[in-house]
This record gives sequence, structure tokens and C-alpha cells, in this order.
Amino acid sequence: MAKIKAQSGNPYPLGSHYDGHGVNFALFSAYAEKVELCLFDETGINETERFEITESDNNIWHIYLPNIKPDQVYGYRVYGPYKPEEGHRFNPNKLLIDPYGKKLVGKLIWNKALFGYDVDSPDRDLSFSTLDSAPYVPKSVVVADDYDWSDDVRPNTAFEDTVVYETHLRGYTKLHPKVADSKRGTFAGFNSKSVLHYLKWLGVSAVEFLPIHAFFGNRHKKGFVKDNYWGYESFSFFAPEQNYLAGNDLSEIKDMVKALHKRGIEVFLDVVYNHTGEGNQLGPTICYRGIDNVSYYCLNKENKRYYYDSTGCGASFNLENPYVLKLVTDSLRYWYEEMHIDGFRFDLATTLCRMNTEFKQECGFLYAVKQDPVLCHAKLIAEPWDIGYGGYQVGAFMSGWAEWNDKFRDVVRRFWKGDEGQVAALASRIAGSSDTFNHSGRNIWSSVNFVTAHDGFCLRDLVSYNQKHNLANNENNRDGTDSNWSWNSGVEGETDNSVVIDNRINRMKAMISTLLLSFGTPMMVAGDELCHTNMGNNNPYCQDNAITWINWEGLNRVDRRVAHFVKKVLRLRKQLDIFKRKKFFTGLPVDKSKINDITWYNELGHAMTTEEWNDGRRKSLAYSVYNGKKYIFCILNANAVDINWQLPDIDKKYSWKLLFDSSERFIAKAAICSNQKITIPSWSVLLFEIDK
Repeated sequence: MAKIKAQSGNPYPLGSHYDGHGVNFALFSAYAEKVELCLFDETGINETERFEITESDNNIWHIYLPNIKPDQVYGYRVYGPYKPEEGHRFNPNKLLIDPYGKKLVGKLIWNKALFGYDVDSPDRDLSFSTLDSAPYVPKSVVVADDYDWSDDVRPNTAFEDTVVYETHLRGYTKLHPKVADSKRGTFAGFNSKSVLHYLKWLGVSAVEFLPIHAFFGNRHKKGFVKDNYWGYESFSFFAPEQNYLAGNDLSEIKDMVKALHKRGIEVFLDVVYNHTGEGNQLGPTICYRGIDNVSYYCLNKENKRYYYDSTGCGASFNLENPYVLKLVTDSLRYWYEEMHIDGFRFDLATTLCRMNTEFKQECGFLYAVKQDPVLCHAKLIAEPWDIGYGGYQVGAFMSGWAEWNDKFRDVVRRFWKGDEGQVAALASRIAGSSDTFNHSGRNIWSSVNFVTAHDGFCLRDLVSYNQKHNLANNENNRDGTDSNWSWNSGVEGETDNSVVIDNRINRMKAMISTLLLSFGTPMMVAGDELCHTNMGNNNPYCQDNAITWINWEGLNRVDRRVAHFVKKVLRLRKQLDIFKRKKFFTGLPVDKSKINDITWYNELGHAMTTEEWNDGRRKSLAYSVYNGKKYIFCILNANAVDINWQLPDIDKKYSWKLLFDSSERFIAKAAICSNQKITIPSWSVLLFEIDK
């Protein structure tokens, strides 16, 4: 490489930016004393040149290198005090990736050189490592954004029309028979025609990927006995996970997003800004810790050698620092603007909103996102809890945000498990959880309703196991929650007992029906509609294998029947405008018909009384919803036996059209009309449309 004459460059934009003539590099560090930019060949193995960055403006170190082009590989070495007791952990022997780097090259090789301290020293992290980490870490790559988005049109699905389909990018196609072997488990694989056709056929409106930011994966290395499959250990918030790229080309992501958009499907990302893969004081030094540990992480106020951690992952990311907050919002804007992502689900979002370790709605993060002219167009979903003090904050986020509603999950599971005392709580959740979300001008879609998620039992396991079976995780079955609210229907695990199997299928379909016929934003997990099983593992975060991969070729007749049923209910939800609701229910008449927007009924065809709401033995419930145009009536029966039900005496001239019976056992001997007594099958959901 010819000798490059470095120039001072500009402090913004941060990261590496090609202007057609050269590349500007800019890096934030408030406490660094010296910064070096290291250039490597295309393999990332051989260092070709090193530059000392002499310019620093407002804590931004910057340099401009003319004639440097996209695909240039680089990293940083940052000098400063190594004083763990004061929070400083600078070590120039560690090559660091660019926090704003949009692409990586090279694999992370587990080696003692990754650590800023001498791992063999009895002083542990108080010691100082002189080992060079460059041979063992991925490097950043300069990229140019020249992708043609001209024919891409975002679906811009209204939140009230949204149905989220949570999936793992790799696991979804790893066993897909119609995806080329070289593309399985990648963005290019997800972009296959068979996958896109299936998603369109099923009828979901948005695909939400578990973390796709670069993370510590494939960790069967010294010191680790398990893989990190889910990806909740990001070490870059711009660069994608390399293993998800079939050809190491960022256009694979863009091609996939564009293809999904063409089919009317939005793309959401599960993002993990609350912590990084560097962990606590004993973790490796790969990026933020070596650039400016004091700024990037929340430190223990009493001893800055240690971290404040509300995540359970070692150290909380410090969004109270304006530069760190800017990193997060810049990352979000990058994925929204340059990658055309439509929405984000924020892992452990409470941590992002902590001020002086306490959750505050008036925090910098929520305010910054609220006023952002770009992010105001994105769909924002919070996982509204963490493990810190006061971490459970369901319902506490600002208007404009949706939140995971675990209250919905628990009561639906318990009701269809057959537990007593669930009817009143279930009614509240079906109606949108107004007790939790109806404030500050929020809409009914603020409640993200779910029965299953990546974390916990999948739907088939929910009806097949009484206890978790996590021995494959090598933690003696201690990991994963014990509060599953599951019931195995009489036999633990797999069985050929037809009675047990029928009960399981009925309850699976009943729970899916409850989810899709409730008000709020439904989220379902990929594979639930196909009766996928994790074999009783309710915490398969480390199972990058057949436990988690969807077995497309193993689908039987029952599995396919359930998938067709889910498609049918999804189509009905979309067709019935009544579910496209923004505002919460009032329980008052809608128009001159004097029909209330929502009414709850007992099996005698009368409106529920206070006494009946308090009857803990009740295991059935019905509701009608009217919006001035459409009028529906839904019955849920979690009894183990069929029950007689008197339809409400609304008006003799109205006829009742059965839209579906989740058990497929309901028989109408004649036309259904008001005040008629019918038999409701056990473990079933029936939906009627009333012609008015």
C-alpha cells in the first residue's frame, strides 16, 4: 500500500464514511489519551498500516485518509489509564472494533488475549494483559451505501392491523427442504420463494427476528460448553451477525427486507441495547470497555471496579451518557433508514429508561425517541421489565409505544389449563387490558398480547409438559422459569394416546383463537402453528440444533391442519373490521341501537353479574362486540365437558352465522337465531357473526 498522508478529518458523522475520495474515521472516547487507527488487508489477518489520531474535538477522535475505499478493514487501539478501581480499563494491546462499524470480517476466536487483564493472575481483572488480541477478534469494514431502494414500498401497516410473527432467522430455515444448503440459516435463505410464499399464505403482517446484530455465537470453545443461539449478547449495534450472511454481503439483508415488503410484510428487529457481550469485569475487551469503560457502562458507585447490572448479563449500558444515547439512536436510525426496518422490539427496555438506577418515564432515551423525526415513524415495542429494583414496568411507557403484556400470557395459559378464578382477569385481557394501558392517550394496540414467546414453553410444549426439561442445557435443569402454567393433558411428553393428543390439539387451537380474537396487538411464535416442539426445554437459548430448528419435513397431517386453522383465524381477524380498533372499550351504547361496544354474557344468555364475576368455579365466558357496522359474539369454554349455552335474546330478526369452532365439533341442527340454546364443545372457542 502506498504511503497515505493522513488529514485531520471531521468529528461527524461517527464511524467510517466513504465520500468518493477517501474515508473519514471518527471515534468517541472521553477519557482516552491516545488513539491509533490500524488498517488490515482484506482478510483481517495482516496489519498494513497504523495511524495515530491526533485530532480530538468534544471527545470525538477523528482522521481522514484519502484514497481509502470501501471494504477497507480496520480497528482501533485506545490508550489511557488502566485503573479498574476508578473504572478505567484502557489497554492498547487489545484491538477494538468500531462501535459504528456496519460490517465485520473475521471470526471471534476464544483466547486469553481477548481479556484486558491476565487471566492467569491471582489479581484477576486488577492485573494488566500485554497479549495482543488482534489475531483473535473480528475487524470492522468500511462500507458504502449504494443499494437501490427505488422500488421498495414500506407496507406501513397500521398498528391496529398488526400481527407479529416472532422467529429466529437461523432456526426457521436450517431444515427447510426448499432452501439451498448454502443459504439455510441466513438472510438469503429467509428470502427464498418458499418461505416468502408461506408467510404470505399464513397471513401475518410483520416478521420479528430475534437479535441479528453481531453477537457471541458458536462458543464451543475453551471456557464455554454451550452455544449462544438466541443472540442476546450483541457486541455491535450496526454490524449484522456474520453467520447470518451467506456471502458476507449486506445486500442480502436489504434484498430480504424488500422481498418481504413486496408481500405486504413488515420487518421488526429484536434489539439488545441494555447490555453488551463484554459482560462484567471478568469479560473480554472487544469494543466499548476498551474505548471508554466509564462512559459506556453503568458502574457501581461505591466501587467502580464493578458494574451496576439490572440485566443479569454483567453490566448495564449507560444511556444516561449523551454519547452512548446517541449511539443507540443512531443505530436505530441506521436500521430504519438505510436497511428499511419497520420496527423494533427492545429487550429489557426498563434498563434503557433508568436514571440514577431508577426507571423514569421522563428519561433521556424515551424523550430522544419521542422527538426523533425518523424514529417517530417506526413501530416501537418494549419488553417492559428487567431484573433491577422496580424493574417490572408493564403499562408505564409513553404513548406511541406498545409493550409485551405478560399478564395476558399468564391468564390465558391458566384459563385453558382449567384453573379456577381466571374469568374476570381473562375478560380484562381480551378487552385490551385497559386497567394497564388506558392512560396518557394510549391506544388499545399498546398491549402486545402473547401466549408464547422465544423465552418459555412453545405452544405444543405448553400442552405436553407439566415441568421444564432443560437437562440438555447442562445446568441440571436449574435454568428457565418454573412458572409455566402448563398442563400435559395427562401424559408427560410425547405420546400416542389419541385422547391426550386430541385434548392437546383442542387446547392449542383454543389458545391461538383467544390470542387472535382479543384486542391489542397479537404476537405469535413461528412454529407454534406447525406444532413445533422444543422437547420440553423452556429455555433453549443455547440449543442451535434440532431442538429449536423447525422440522419442515417432519410435519404430519395434524400439524398441517393446525396451520390451516391458524391461517383461517388470521384471515377472519383481518376481514372483521371490528378488530381494527384504536380506542379502548367504554361498555356504553355505540349508536341508536343501544347496543354496547362490548358486553359479557353468562351461559343463561344474560349479562354477567358481580356475583358471577366473582365465582371462581366459572370456566366459561362469552362476549359480544359491536362497532356500529359489525357485530360478533364469542364463546370460550375451558370446561372438560360440553356445556349448554343460551344465546342472548338480542332480536328475533337477527341470525347468527358461525364463523368457526376451534374444536370443529359444533353441530347446528337448524338456522341459529337469538335466544336459542346450543351445545358448546369442551375446550373450545366459537365465534359468531350477527347479521344486523
